[in-house]
Amino acid sequence: MRAARVRSHPPAATERFIVAQRSEPAYLGLLRSGELERRVRLALDELESCTVCPRDCRVDRLHAVPPHGELGALLEAERIAGQAPKRIVAAHIAKGTSCFTGRYARVSSAFAHLGEEDGLRGWNGSGTIFFSFCNLRCVFCQNWDISQAGEGREVRAPDLAEMMLDLQERGCHNINFVTPEHVVPQLLEGLLLAAGAGLRLPLVYNTSAYDSLRSLELLDGVVDVYMPDFKYWDPAKARRYVKAEDYPEVARRTIREMHRQVGPLLFDRDGLAVRGLLVRHLVMPGGLEDAREIFRFLAAQVSPDTYVNVMEQYYPAGAVEEGNHPELCRRPDEREILAAREIAEAEGLRRFDERWRRIGSLSG
Repeated sequence: MRAARVRSHPPAATERFIVAQRSEPAYLGLLRSGELERRVRLALDELESCTVCPRDCRVDRLHAVPPHGELGALLEAERIAGQAPKRIVAAHIAKGTSCFTGRYARVSSAFAHLGEEDGLRGWNGSGTIFFSFCNLRCVFCQNWDISQAGEGREVRAPDLAEMMLDLQERGCHNINFVTPEHVVPQLLEGLLLAAGAGLRLPLVYNTSAYDSLRSLELLDGVVDVYMPDFKYWDPAKARRYVKAEDYPEVARRTIREMHRQVGPLLFDRDGLAVRGLLVRHLVMPGGLEDAREIFRFLAAQVSPDTYVNVMEQYYPAGAVEEGNHPELCRRPDEREILAAREIAEAEGLRRFDERWRRIGSLSG
């Protein structure tokens, strides 16, 4: 049995956004020139007084290493019925570390993801590596056990590289780093080893958009597809729901920089994303005014050709319950979903993600 390969094009991929031939990932040129190794050294230096993300904690993560024998141990959150899983912070993590991560990245899982956008999942899946913890505190997070509780294992660079190579061997179309904002140095360190050992897949940077410009500078010419999720425009809502009042300002700054680096999203003849910016926006209950401002910003200050996924899969999760954030205790209704898409078009956007690829099974 094999997955069905469908050669039609995504609806938004008009001819000028289709490349005739795929080029090699840009990081391979950096590898050959020695620039990738230099970027790794610079990135790791950032950990000693950490400014890897906008939290600017300035704690020493470089020397926050687990005792001998504990590296690679699986940490699982305690679960109490009716409550979100409790956070697991290892003893070697310095107090004041917002991401609860030290010298080594913690990884929850690595697998071929068939739930991503069609241009990423293709027919064999997007090679997704879920990093544990997050520099935001979204009260509604649907991956709370990973992003907030921190379930996973700390891994060294060779282990991270092996994950990438394994996903390539399994036929994945790209390497998709999920929640990488706080582990850019570790990501680059693992990539250096993986690229040297034969990694040839494009890289997807799957982020909340709460990234530092310094980290993006280190990723310039490394990342092929940036995929930020622009959540809130209103600083008051950002403070209440993601615990970062400066989130909208940071997201605007980082998305402009991402577009400067990679431009609009391009596809190959098979409909796979090759390079560019893909912006997600999760439609929230009562969130149409934020959506309007976000779409207006994307069309006017980034590009009307920005490829946008207007996402409708919000449901109450994480710390959201009737007695806590009751205004988020419902799904957006059909009217809100339709209105969000109409607003995006009215503000001047013209490229939207839609499910178009059928993934089934064929004998043979």
